[in-house]
Amino acid sequence: MSKLDSIKLSLGRLVPGRKTALVSVGAIVLFVVALGIYWSREPALFDVNAVTAQRLGENGSEAVIGSTSTVTLITVAETMLGKSGGFISNDVMPPGLYLDNIANWEFGVLVQMRDFSRAFRENFSRSQSQSKEDVDLNRAEPKFNFDNTSWLFPPSEREYREAIGLLESYLARISDPGNEDAQFYSRADNLASWLLNVESRLGSLSQRLSASVGQARANTEFVGDASATQSTPTRAEVSVRTPWTQIDDVFYEARGTTWALLHFLRAAEVDFEQVLADKNAQASVDQIIRELEASQRAVMFPIILNGSGFGVFANHSLTMANYISRANAAISDLRDLLSQG
Repeated sequence: MSKLDSIKLSLGRLVPGRKTALVSVGAIVLFVVALGIYWSREPALFDVNAVTAQRLGENGSEAVIGSTSTVTLITVAETMLGKSGGFISNDVMPPGLYLDNIANWEFGVLVQMRDFSRAFRENFSRSQSQSKEDVDLNRAEPKFNFDNTSWLFPPSEREYREAIGLLESYLARISDPGNEDAQFYSRADNLASWLLNVESRLGSLSQRLSASVGQARANTEFVGDASATQSTPTRAEVSVRTPWTQIDDVFYEARGTTWALLHFLRAAEVDFEQVLADKNAQASVDQIIRELEASQRAVMFPIILNGSGFGVFANHSLTMANYISRANAAISDLRDLLSQG
């Protein structure tokens, strides 16, 4: 065999091997992309009354004031951790590494969980400002505030699951007729205190969503207080615009926020039923819930569009901002009702 024939034979052996490698790489890429699409699905809404009845039935407990809110917080946390792909905000490998939309959705949910657990610790479980904090809630709330990007030593999921375990302990204690140490106080001031924080969160989100298109805004930081000062001077008019790389991030953070908040408000409807009835405020809560439900409608396009307000293309961020702003206005009205004697 000549030297030329040997070279041809060697090349003939290499080409099929290269084809096999390329096919394998292509199959792996397609699998990772398909898995990423599956992991990016947002969880469906759940019935807070149904999950409460199921969990209490499994534990052999009777429903008490605070059961629905506690079970709802537990279920929201479990759903965030157990959805398609699990918790991915701390992933260091594909596809979770590049799935920023669902990671921002998780962050929106997590912020609401943190605020709600803080309300449990500081308000719902205490009769007055000088009351002692509940032992389980005192430990659970800091665990929900653990870094959501920690992959190891310890992973974020472990801290959040420990917080869920502490909430389950609190649920068992308030459900025990013989345990007077654990309480959930359904009072107007407790509900109003949590709603004040919700209002602040939604106001910020609405502004960030609206900034998907560039805007010139009047500086209103000192409105109503002529003696107010600040650390550094600012202009009377400021220009704001969300960077185009962050538009979908803000949108999905808002989706996660409204998803979690919708469940918490439905739970509050149950546990604060008497308070809302006394203030004739049920209609206000219903309106807030309707606006939040509208924010969860399916996005009928594979990407988040950022058209101008009156342009040819839709602007998903402005649509979301509309629902959030209206919910925020209704929350402000609800707080006013709750503060009335």
